Amino acid sequence: MTYVYAVNSRRARGVSVGINLNPNAQCNWRCVYCQVPGLTAGKGPIIELDQLRDELASVLGDIDDGSFFEERVPEELRSLKDVAFSGDGESTTSPSFSAAVETVVQTMKGAGVLGDVPITLITNGSMLDKSAVQAAVEGLAPHRGRVWFKLDRATRAGMDQVNDRGLEVAHHLRRLRWVAPRVETWIQTCVFALDGAPPSEAERAAYLEMVQGLVAEEVPVRGVLLYGLARPSMQLEAPRLSRLPEAWLNDFAHEIENAGLPVRVSP
Repeated sequence: MTYVYAVNSRRARGVSVGINLNPNAQCNWRCVYCQVPGLTAGKGPIIELDQLRDELASVLGDIDDGSFFEERVPEELRSLKDVAFSGDGESTTSPSFSAAVETVVQTMKGAGVLGDVPITLITNGSMLDKSAVQAAVEGLAPHRGRVWFKLDRATRAGMDQVNDRGLEVAHHLRRLRWVAPRVETWIQTCVFALDGAPPSEAERAAYLEMVQGLVAEEVPVRGVLLYGLARPSMQLEAPRLSRLPEAWLNDFAHEIENAGLPVRVSP
């Protein structure tokens, strides 16, 4: 299939049906831990909406009749947790993003799962100040929509190092402040060792200060999805990256919770 795939997702904690609006493997960020081979700078292409509809309907049908679960999924994971915009780049850069959202909503309605199964937008958040993207994201809210908003580091230097983009943290946080009151929103943060060293104390302190600020402002973020490396990076920095001990993630999660936000850890 071109646009639709299904995985056992550790963060969704079950089967997630993915929507890939970037089959060209182009993205406007280049995170050093990205698992997409051949990633290049760019945006998602125009999508063949009829093909997206047919592929999604087919996968949802296989899940409904049980054949997908029986052939591919361990018994303890046989439940559909979400339909997620998450592919080989930033979904919201596709000029077809708004139309794709509507296609997914209508296809899920036809399959009888709309409202029962969440629709997740896994995003770097970079386009959430664009009016067309904002309208599409707001359209997810009535259908158990949720946003997983990437915020790996809370300093300019940290974001440059991890996401390879010249980003102003304050500007990025404004996008988070826009989306959180409108759609259920979780911060997603990837942590790992670089050249054998975990994120510095200064980075941790800046992140905790950022969380405290959001809580003080009553920005309705639901919590933090804190996760480590599960599969190898396909970027040039791959040899420099390694997994952190689960104890490190749990300690950092405890600090974040003390700063005021719930945390779900996926080592």
